[in-house]
Amino acid sequence: MNVREAAAALLGTVSERAPLSADWPDLDVDTAYAIQDEALRQRRARGETLIGVKLGLTSRAKQQRMGINAPLLAWLTDAMVLPAGAPVPHDALIHPRAEPELVFVLGRRLAGPGVTAATALAAVDRVYGGIEVIDSRYADYRFTLPDAVADNGSSAYFSLGPVGLPPAALDLSLEAALLEVDGQIVDTATGAAVQGHPAEALALAANALAARGLALEPGWLVLTGGMTDAVPVRPGCRVAAHFSHLGSLTLAT
Repeated sequence: MNVREAAAALLGTVSERAPLSADWPDLDVDTAYAIQDEALRQRRARGETLIGVKLGLTSRAKQQRMGINAPLLAWLTDAMVLPAGAPVPHDALIHPRAEPELVFVLGRRLAGPGVTAATALAAVDRVYGGIEVIDSRYADYRFTLPDAVADNGSSAYFSLGPVGLPPAALDLSLEAALLEVDGQIVDTATGAAVQGHPAEALALAANALAARGLALEPGWLVLTGGMTDAVPVRPGCRVAAHFSHLGSLTLAT
């Protein structure tokens, strides 16, 4: 299997599969990002538009649970946007899960290397609360870091909440999210769960892209990583996220 074949295989997967590393034991992170980039090329060829990036596994606790020791980057396209009230498309998903996130909208270009949390935050125009629906192509969500990178960080869909505020209006390390399933609060976290501060995740993204000769562009969205554990999204269940200052949103499942 080569990079192009791996990208096409992951994009075409509609059921659980073995991780790429099962048949490609020397798969490394650099090659995995090449697979991710090729998958983006194929997405754009079929009409999707690049709108930003997401970070995955930014929570230390989640890294430990998944057996991963570093965050990862992945691409966002307009086909991943789930408008408010739109139903989760279960027929296009395998085993979806949902998690609350803090989402940045960039006001200006942010290019590394050497980006700090402070300089990263200065490039942000608005902050939103959001819910990301993740969906690993791999059986039982079991994978290595290169597998997860190649799979575009288990990306599927995301929704933004109704309130966008300038970062200066918030203490992002203390901005809290409550994750609700069927009327019960099942998990809570603050922005500090994301690399200590979500601006640290944004700086990480800018610096990691710089190593690949890329930058974060004006208007792009940056999903900074799940604040809590991800919960299963089953047809008919009610999944909602409530933020301290950024409003609430509910998935139509």
